[in-house]
Amino acid sequence: MTSRNPFDDPDFPPRAPDGGRYGEDAFRPEQPGEAERIDLGALAYDDLSLSRLRALGAGPGWRCLDIGAGTGTVSRRLLREAGVAGVLAVDRDVRFLAERPFPGLDVLQADITAPDFAPGRFDLVHARFVLMHLPEPERMVSTLAGLVAPGGVLVLSDAVDLTSDRTSAAADTPFAAAMRAMWQGLRASIGTDVSWVPSYPQLLRGAGLRAVGAELYVPPLLRGSPISRFWADTWERSRASMVATGLIDGAGIDAAIRYLDSDACAALSAGMLTVWGRKPGAAGAAPARP
Repeated sequence: MTSRNPFDDPDFPPRAPDGGRYGEDAFRPEQPGEAERIDLGALAYDDLSLSRLRALGAGPGWRCLDIGAGTGTVSRRLLREAGVAGVLAVDRDVRFLAERPFPGLDVLQADITAPDFAPGRFDLVHARFVLMHLPEPERMVSTLAGLVAPGGVLVLSDAVDLTSDRTSAAADTPFAAAMRAMWQGLRASIGTDVSWVPSYPQLLRGAGLRAVGAELYVPPLLRGSPISRFWADTWERSRASMVATGLIDGAGIDAAIRYLDSDACAALSAGMLTVWGRKPGAAGAAPARP
């Protein structure tokens, strides 16, 4: 195993060529158990996401756009718990959304990076764990900000890597080794890049949004917890790209999975940074989608 520290060079490895994409080259929806993996992540993060969205005003009369909606857990909870007027749930593959219909939930299969993506304007535009997998985050933030109605809010959540600092022995756990290999492998194979995420507050401000705020949540890695099961499943699905980095081998991944499911686990999960900003103008229900 190499002792190279890839974080010494922010350009290593290069981002994936244009062909590598989430949902095509990794985490394909047709793979058995992919919906369950997504739902494990939802169990870890949905309560916090819903609390923030409701605190920002999501409620009766609001039309909402949920980007990269996955299995639709956030979309359905906005309708059921916040009582919003409607949610348009968008994903490049909508099979999981179609399997779980809900009153007030509309589904759109679309690629948000396409130049003609223009579903209308909304009181809430929400995207969680989406932009980190896409190129040109500045352009994507600007695009999504343009879909927010006056007085509405854009809310972005993405992962923050907490395993890149190798200055202390505490960082060298089996979990940290697997996470470093995962991030590098996903960057090389499908272009995932979380290095942009801490800049989101400035990107939202640059897109013309105001009252920009941010919060960071780090779910506890407890034995058998949804987030621990999520990471173990994610490593299994990205095993080939992780090994290809040279930072870990199959035995190392197996050791990390055992570590997650042991009482010895003492590590920091990736954090979820949530950033929001409000479009200037009078608040009110957004115009209906054309």
